[in-house]
Amino acid sequence: MQYLPNAIASQKLAIQASFSFPTFKPSLCALAIVAAIAGVSPAAANTEQAANNEVQNENIERLVVTATRTTRRWLDTPAAVERVDVDTLTPGMRIDAAELLEGIAGLQVDTRYNFAQDTRITLRGFGARAAFGVRGVRLRLDGIPLSMPDGQAQTSSILLDEPSSVEVLRGPLAAIHGNSAGGVIDLQTSRPLQSTVAASFSAGSANRARQHLRSVYAADSQAFTFDYARFRTDGDRPNGSVERDQWALRWYRDMGEFAELIVRIDDNDAPLLEDPLALSPEQWQENPKQTAPQAATFGTRKTIRHRQQSATLRAQEQGTNEWLADWQFSVWNGKREIEQYLAFPGTAISSSGAVIDLTRHFRGLNLTSTLQPLQQTPWQLTFAIDQEYQKDERLGFVNNFGERGDLRRDETGRVESRDVSVISDWQFHPRWVWVAGARHSNIDFSVADRFIVPGNPDDSGEVRYQENAWSTALNFAVTDTLSLFAGTGQGFETPTLTEMAYRNEGTGLNTSLAAAKVRQHELGIKAQSTAWYVQGALFIVDSENDLVVDQSMDGRTTYRNAASTKREGFEISSRYAFHRALSWRASYTWLNATYGNVAGDTNSGNRLPGLARSNFFQQWQWQPLTAGAWQPLSLRLNHHYRSGVPVDDANSIYSPSAHIWGIAAQTELLRGNTLIQPWLRIDNLTNKTYVGSVVVNQGNGRSFEPAPGRIWMAGVTLRW
Repeated sequence: MQYLPNAIASQKLAIQASFSFPTFKPSLCALAIVAAIAGVSPAAANTEQAANNEVQNENIERLVVTATRTTRRWLDTPAAVERVDVDTLTPGMRIDAAELLEGIAGLQVDTRYNFAQDTRITLRGFGARAAFGVRGVRLRLDGIPLSMPDGQAQTSSILLDEPSSVEVLRGPLAAIHGNSAGGVIDLQTSRPLQSTVAASFSAGSANRARQHLRSVYAADSQAFTFDYARFRTDGDRPNGSVERDQWALRWYRDMGEFAELIVRIDDNDAPLLEDPLALSPEQWQENPKQTAPQAATFGTRKTIRHRQQSATLRAQEQGTNEWLADWQFSVWNGKREIEQYLAFPGTAISSSGAVIDLTRHFRGLNLTSTLQPLQQTPWQLTFAIDQEYQKDERLGFVNNFGERGDLRRDETGRVESRDVSVISDWQFHPRWVWVAGARHSNIDFSVADRFIVPGNPDDSGEVRYQENAWSTALNFAVTDTLSLFAGTGQGFETPTLTEMAYRNEGTGLNTSLAAAKVRQHELGIKAQSTAWYVQGALFIVDSENDLVVDQSMDGRTTYRNAASTKREGFEISSRYAFHRALSWRASYTWLNATYGNVAGDTNSGNRLPGLARSNFFQQWQWQPLTAGAWQPLSLRLNHHYRSGVPVDDANSIYSPSAHIWGIAAQTELLRGNTLIQPWLRIDNLTNKTYVGSVVVNQGNGRSFEPAPGRIWMAGVTLRW
């Protein structure tokens, strides 16, 4: 199966969805529509096609579900969950996390086309407030958290060539993952089974150039991998140059009959990430290719050095009484160094400066054990203990027109979290599955200020959060090919250490920020046959004290608690195989995210900024069967539609909607023991002028991050 578990829709649905965009509000009637879609019978497949799809079904029938940490049929999982095989995605340079997340329902992935800022990722509205990095969504790589204990995460440190699949969990079950778990994006790798050497070379618009070397040694009981990647570009706008080097070392070792040890060492060095800054709507309309003048005045740029090490020991053991025990123990440690020049001087004694010098140390451990204690009873219990630590040593200096000036900030911030959780997965009837879980978290924040001078008092402070999260969900198998699921749960989201750093008035840690309480409800349907798959869900998300952007000015962003917010919507993802060579997959998400109606709140009823109401994706793929040593040309045509996005709480400005098309081709040829894999990709095929991403509540008016025009990329991989 090329896309797991994206459902495959009927031919009739494919034609309708290609040319229409739903605009109605979600309600119970929407579920009926989803059910009707699931019941549509696809056109009769020929014998050859049916045999091919039976193999695909067998491949996707079971998957490891992130929430329950168990192996279960996709149809039996009471949650909206999808898994993508990376090899089936559009070929590319693998320089942006959006390349691995294309077309997944519920996700809004905004490419900023600015490598000084991370890809903007929101999931059912979670993460909308992020001025940089990722908020509200947990990122993991093979169970190792990529998110910090305070909830923030970055995608720039990931070697995007490595994951073999991406699993995305949405809805109430994500709450069991603790702080800022509005959803979970779990990147998964595979242990290599064959010794290989590979070299990839790619180039593209704006002098994009990337080289990736990979060496693998695989034996019966162990395997080693080494990766090195080098990326350079002049940027799509002036002051957008990038220099980035990554390398990664992996060691896989069998530890007896049932256990495996995995050791990882990563180093990501980006000595130059120039920042062309966002544009005002007027500047964008005048010339979207320009760079804000402040970029040259203040030399806006960033350098990043990210190093991380981890070790994982995992096993599946058979007990003396025939009960099973899966367990995993992971430890990790890392250091992230950042220097960033912002677009203002920061001369005021209480300004914290405009040159950020941050050194972050982080470490953690996780112990997870899944037991099946009763014989002949399909009931599993999963227990987990997590402990994480983060220390930020932060300096701030005056930005003297691109040079480091006088000191304006000197402090150390610490975050420590201690979590325990339990998950029950019980199939109490052949057609019923019940999953329930609970988590208790203690998260401590503290800041020790050392820059204490006249006009800038002692800003030290501390705050402690003790929070609980829970969820429960049921799945009912109507038939062997159709199931319904429903879930509810409550999670929480604390402010990050960075978000506590500033106040609109005065100085000091913003300890008045409360943790948001988030309640999620979900109702969904899944169906599959030999030729198609479909998944649909209705969802409602209610929150109290939701964390939203208050003001954003040239990189200095303050936050506040909104009294309440409400997000409601529906999503559907599908796939249909017309025959062995032609397939179509699509996803659509409708999201209505608004502030609650609170007396005296000027934003009551307004839409939450940064979120599109409609996101639609479709991909047509032509992939003929292999002919001997040559793979005939594979073609992909992508189409993405996004509706207008409000950029501020007042909804005074919207980025315009856009239809974006792209095309890609690839093939492969086997010559002896050498596999040659060339590819070509063109994004924004029609040269559309559109906004790639927005900066929420930008006080200086520069809220549009422009996307470039037509982009071409081409590459080849040689594999021995």
